[in-house]
Amino acid sequence: MPTALVTGASRGIGRGVAIALARAGWRVFATGRTVAGAELPPAVARIACDHADDAQTLRAFDEVAAAGGGLDVLVNGAWGGYERMVEDGVFTWLDPFWAQPAHRWTGMFDAGVRAAFIASQHAARQMLPERRGLIVHLGFWAAQRHLGNAIYGAAKAATDKLAVEMAHELRPHGIAVVSLYPGLVRTESVLAAAAQGAFDLANSESPEFIGRVIAALHADPLLMRRSGQVVVAAAAARELGVVDVDGKSPEPLNLAGS
Repeated sequence: MPTALVTGASRGIGRGVAIALARAGWRVFATGRTVAGAELPPAVARIACDHADDAQTLRAFDEVAAAGGGLDVLVNGAWGGYERMVEDGVFTWLDPFWAQPAHRWTGMFDAGVRAAFIASQHAARQMLPERRGLIVHLGFWAAQRHLGNAIYGAAKAATDKLAVEMAHELRPHGIAVVSLYPGLVRTESVLAAAAQGAFDLANSESPEFIGRVIAALHADPLLMRRSGQVVVAAAAARELGVVDVDGKSPEPLNLAGS
């Protein structure tokens, strides 16, 4: 039975990944600031953790280690910077870089990129003795083209680069690292926006779909060939025979956004 730690599993994609892996028979540890109140299967072990606090992150990984059985997969789902998109009644998310609030940089890089780096350090230390494992960074298309704002793009590009560099250093130890790109995911916030006509959900993915793809990547005997790469979830799903919870096969996005 593989073991996974999913950060940022209180809601959104992280929560979906934890649900999918648990339903596939994995032992799952889920972290998040409000994970105690999250709707997760009873088998999922919940660890309250703010990954912007290094001490809390260390305690979370210590709890995983104390449970025994090793760590097979880390999914870096924790991500800061989505809060306070609207300030004083103004939607600032799409503002040019010179008008962006400084807290957005802190949220994206400290509670996002840095949080993933620190979690990956702890995960690697647990995986190294076993000479196996998979670290998944949840990337996004903003790293490849302009989507949202300059801070978002820079943070996601940094996430991709982390995957490349970590993969290079971990390859001799049999540990893979990928930056996994979801498509349009039916998270709570996306569904709320879609209700207002903001999104067309025709080619969307469930949050659980990403978890199914991660499970298939982990089981793929050719996983190390993907290490250090950007992996488009829907494209990998087609290669590995993975379908969404509704039985559909989402169309992979490309750099043109279609």
